[in-house]
Amino acid sequence: MRYAICSLSVVPVRREPSDASEMTTQVLFGEIFKVLERRASWSRIRLHHDGYEGWVSNKQYLEIPAEQYTALAKEKPVYCAQSVAVCKSAQQALPILIGSRLPGFENGTFVLGDQTYTFEGHTVSGKKPKSEIVRVARGFLGAPYLWGGRSFFGIDCSGFVQMCYRLCGRSLPRDAKDQAAGGEVLSFVEEAEEGDTAFFDNDQGDIVHVGIVLSDHRIIHASGQVRIDTLDQTGIYNAQVGRYTHKLRLLKREK
Repeated sequence: MRYAICSLSVVPVRREPSDASEMTTQVLFGEIFKVLERRASWSRIRLHHDGYEGWVSNKQYLEIPAEQYTALAKEKPVYCAQSVAVCKSAQQALPILIGSRLPGFENGTFVLGDQTYTFEGHTVSGKKPKSEIVRVARGFLGAPYLWGGRSFFGIDCSGFVQMCYRLCGRSLPRDAKDQAAGGEVLSFVEEAEEGDTAFFDNDQGDIVHVGIVLSDHRIIHASGQVRIDTLDQTGIYNAQVGRYTHKLRLLKREK
């Protein structure tokens, strides 16, 4: 088994080993993963934080020893809390994105490969009150929708919810259908609190969308962009287009 860490700002994870293949998610700087299979140009990986699998280019990650992987897997993660920040070493100034992990971060520095980086931006670590989920979510307002995206420069609905929870010290799966499998089911919108999740299905009954509940029958979600719309027992009502855009399936409260 090989082990690796993302040493670039953001790396696409593909469904198949090809640049033309669908991007299913992204790896952010500092995230660790196992290399399950390595070919001439591509590697099939499994991300440590959510178990997601896919293909990344061999040119876009740094292999690390098993001992370092184990240590990073056990440590309390420290994340970048700014939309964009910069890590500096003697060789480069590397932009990183919100939710990126600072591996082995201590006293403003960390080591990656043969470089020592300094980071003077805002960080976040540990479990935060549920109210913080909404504050973090509002920070993404206006971020464009991107299938498979996980950053302010492009994010999908489940990546948005997962990231907001992650920055508050709470773990969720990557995809909406898997996020819907956990937590406590709520029967009515009126029962939901700020920070709860709402899931929406298509005509076939498949979970295809998720958002975070706000107060006053509103929801923040990624649809075209991260936006706030009205939520009721029918679903999401978009006043701009004058119709319901998503059909409510269930509401959940994460434990």
